[in-house]
Amino acid sequence: MSNNEREVLLEVKNLKQYFPLGRKSVVKAVDDVSFHIYEGETFGLVGESGSGKSTTGRTIIRLYDPTGGEVIFDDKVISNKKLPKDDKVYVNKHMQMIFQDPMACLNPRMTVMDIIAEGLDIHGLCKSKEERTQRVYELLRTVGLNEQHANRYPHEFSGGQRQRIGIARALAVEPKFIIADEPISALDVSIRAQVLNLLNQLKASRGLTYLFIAHDLSVVRHISDRLGVMYLGSIVEMGDKHTLFTNPVHPYTKVLFAAV
Repeated sequence: MSNNEREVLLEVKNLKQYFPLGRKSVVKAVDDVSFHIYEGETFGLVGESGSGKSTTGRTIIRLYDPTGGEVIFDDKVISNKKLPKDDKVYVNKHMQMIFQDPMACLNPRMTVMDIIAEGLDIHGLCKSKEERTQRVYELLRTVGLNEQHANRYPHEFSGGQRQRIGIARALAVEPKFIIADEPISALDVSIRAQVLNLLNQLKASRGLTYLFIAHDLSVVRHISDRLGVMYLGSIVEMGDKHTLFTNPVHPYTKVLFAAV
């Protein structure tokens, strides 16, 4: 399918995210960033620590209000400070995030059952307790865990298992779009490929679209269709992965690729 025939699910236009540093200066964490993501693709955002890639992801999903620019998701402008309630509910259901450190974003006092079912409860997606339980069991199986895990707490799991719980929680509300923010960088090397393969399988079986944020080029190369290279808050180069890896143009991209 040519790019002209594909639907754009997410469009980021001239996004800016500035943070005040003292009274007179600002940090331009994201400075005039534009890109789009087609439905059903994985768009990789790669760069060193501090390049602004995670801030971009968090601004898209409204964890931060942008300083400027626009984010359009599924033909809705979602970057306005005063987003209508219906649009807010729509974004919260159809856009989910998988975080780098699963322990930091799983409530230690909640069981896995309640963690995964949180979105189901908020959006009223289950009609009975029995349906809720079955949905959670099904999600656990989907990510390679089992029903016995439902009544345990996050600290009883390994890092890789906790990340699977985070993925199950993100999938619970059946989103269209998932932002994966360095989802494997905190995991043991032996586990990383398993989690990447799981994300790829879920993309195929559920028709998902990903923004995949990472500093590790070999990971991005493995999972992405197209990618953008970020440096000091800006995207310096963008294209399909084959073109970028075989013929990088920007000096920073060349240095980044040479280090792989």
